[in-house]
Amino acid sequence: MAARSVCRQLHRRLCSAAVAVRPPTAEVRSHRNAVFSREQARQRALYPRVEKIEVAMQGPGLEGTLLIMNKGMSTPLSCAQHLTEYHVTNSALALVDGELWPLLQPLTHSCSLTLLTFKDSDPTLVNKAYWHSCAALLGQVLETAFKDDFTVELLSTPEVPVTSGAFCCDVVLDPQLDSWTPSEESLRSLTRGAQQLIYQDLVWEPLEVTPSVAQEVFSHSRYKLEEVEQKAAQNPKGRVMIYRCGDHVLLSGGPLVARTGLCFQYEVTALHTLGQGSWGLQRRAQGLSLPLQLQAHHTVWSKLRQRAAKLFGKNREDGVGCSQPPREEQAAVFKSCHQRHRHLLESKGRSIFKSLKVCSRRCVS
Repeated sequence: MAARSVCRQLHRRLCSAAVAVRPPTAEVRSHRNAVFSREQARQRALYPRVEKIEVAMQGPGLEGTLLIMNKGMSTPLSCAQHLTEYHVTNSALALVDGELWPLLQPLTHSCSLTLLTFKDSDPTLVNKAYWHSCAALLGQVLETAFKDDFTVELLSTPEVPVTSGAFCCDVVLDPQLDSWTPSEESLRSLTRGAQQLIYQDLVWEPLEVTPSVAQEVFSHSRYKLEEVEQKAAQNPKGRVMIYRCGDHVLLSGGPLVARTGLCFQYEVTALHTLGQGSWGLQRRAQGLSLPLQLQAHHTVWSKLRQRAAKLFGKNREDGVGCSQPPREEQAAVFKSCHQRHRHLLESKGRSIFKSLKVCSRRCVS
């Protein structure tokens, strides 16, 4: 135990020394990708021989379906590819023996598997993962939106429910940008950056790692080093989940959906200044999105966008609260949805589109 404690202290000192002089953004991204690829290759090498596992499929029309897959190599997406094109294109997340499982994470034992989509009777888990994914996409855009001369420190993603109407990403920009006020054109530029990533249909590669590996990945970020320790302490297995999207590596607080192409309508709605924090001038970027399978008319989208632009502040010690829009504005959204798009809500059931109206329904009634 004493030797392990000494090793941890030494590792922290080495990481702190690396943070002291932060290299250019391109070099940081290259370092993170190299460590990610090395660890991914190491984990794959743990299964040198092909071993078979049984995967019992669960879900409508799949009862009794048994797939023989490869241990440590096959993923829930691999299983979907043995079913139908619908399962491949619409699956966003999976349940493995009742546990949330990223669609691209290898299966390591015989199990039962349920593929989750946005049109399930209860899409709560998929909606939450989609919101996390949209926030992760926003962070990726922010990190690459500025010149290499400016540093961008991504903070932890606030836990904002889908019913709040907007996803959020907290960030600290370079001190040289403290006086910068983003314009509407700046927000449109960020939106275009996100839409380019969506068009590329990039996958979110999951990788479960030990805290020491995660700290090596984020060795140039003092904030991420602390966040790794916090997430490892919260995980019963003492491990953390990192993802790679393109050349961007991130630390996630929850599972993400399979790929950026599942997003459709996506817009960065605001970049608010929260004030000075421990890491500098803290800002909160907010956005709104709907998945490919569920789309909104531009009239409804405009109402939702207005709401998503309002600042969501820290009203509780344990999370982020929702600053409620005026009653008449919520009534307008509610009326517009039900008069112009009643057939949409009836046909798509309890979707993320419907979830965005929960606050409106509650305030009107």
